[in-house]
Amino acid sequence: MTADGEAAAALTEALFGNASDARQRVTDALAKSNGRDTQYAAALALALIGDSGRAKILADDLDKRFPDDTIVRFNYSPTLRAQLALAVPGNGSKAVEALAVTSPYELGVPGSNTLRMNLYPVYVRGEALLAAHQGAPAVAEFQKILDWPGVVLDEPIGALAHLGLARSYALAGDTAKSRAAYNDFFTLWKDADPNIPVLVQAKSEYAKLQ
Repeated sequence: MTADGEAAAALTEALFGNASDARQRVTDALAKSNGRDTQYAAALALALIGDSGRAKILADDLDKRFPDDTIVRFNYSPTLRAQLALAVPGNGSKAVEALAVTSPYELGVPGSNTLRMNLYPVYVRGEALLAAHQGAPAVAEFQKILDWPGVVLDEPIGALAHLGLARSYALAGDTAKSRAAYNDFFTLWKDADPNIPVLVQAKSEYAKLQ
């Protein structure tokens, strides 16, 4: 598998909650390349699984090597900084602030055909708003991903946006819409391995909805 392919797999595993698999994929990807896109996906995967130390080293290196790169400055770096901020409880608002500079660029298409990373600033902003207990604004971010299927394509956040939407509606107090969004997610993942951590967590959340 190419470095980009390994990095894409690492990011997917991280998003799904498979930390050990994500970490191994990161190692495999970086052994093959430290290219801009590969390194960003690897860093984001590490940040998602809570390996903040390694993620920050990679993020700092991207900033150092690509100081004038538009994608790094206005997409990759702010997204990494926001995800790293989310590792600290209570930092949801700080993460949202870190993503402010991405707004004019967030619907762009960075990366490659092998390593698609479209709309990640939007996804991380949604997660940050959830962490900041802002349900209604979080709904708007996850809905944005669902409204742009031609940009998100087959990225894992296309499915996970339904889960984010469900959590956002629950936080906003709209149980009916939350249930509907959970069911949309479960329908998409009806053939998934039942032991995937993010799916197990989603089913637990759904069972507790009042």
